[in-house]
Amino acid sequence: MPKRSIPLINEEYYHIFNRGVNKQPIFLDKREYRRALDLIEFYSYSGKKISYSRFLSMSLENKEEYMKLLFQNNKKLINIVCFALMPNHFHFLLKQLEDNGISNFMSNFQNSYSRYFNIKNNRIGHLLQGQFKSVHIEDDSQLLHLSRYIHLNPYSSCIVRSIEEVESYPYSSYHEYLNIKGSKICSKEIILSQFRNLKDYQKFVSDRASYQKELEKIKHLILEDRY
Repeated sequence: MPKRSIPLINEEYYHIFNRGVNKQPIFLDKREYRRALDLIEFYSYSGKKISYSRFLSMSLENKEEYMKLLFQNNKKLINIVCFALMPNHFHFLLKQLEDNGISNFMSNFQNSYSRYFNIKNNRIGHLLQGQFKSVHIEDDSQLLHLSRYIHLNPYSSCIVRSIEEVESYPYSSYHEYLNIKGSKICSKEIILSQFRNLKDYQKFVSDRASYQKELEKIKHLILEDRY
């Protein structure tokens, strides 16, 4: 594996992203999104001895016991601040907690999901466009803007047509931020603690929706090397 140009350092935050080969879809139906969400939670924990495919072969009782131990130990490779799964790409905002935490998490997630997708869809070859990309987040302002960028991605990419639909988009963490029913896998405090209340964060996201949509249109011009 080639050496990363941006080192991944413990206790630092990073924007992580990747997309399908030739911008091809990587999520074709709800089952595939659901598998990705399960993998994100499963592989965020440290100290696991089995793969997710092995976990699925266990009895229900053993699965529950295994996950109970993970939750009790609460030892993680990374904190997931926010994320968005899109038809042909994904975004994560991650904090690294252990040495090589992000690399190990992403390797497990990408390899496991790619195997699942290929078997399910009777295909061979690479699913994702090489090594994941990373950008170091240097301050709180960048952190907040990036959380907004990620949460607005379904809208700015025209996957949903309104902010109301963004709030209930099931494959990002925004509905979790707004306490709408869904997975609870994010560490939201670093973002929400910078606002008086949840409504203020919601306003922060929605007030820049139009700007975000315009930004999406020129993204390929200014971030071509990264995207």
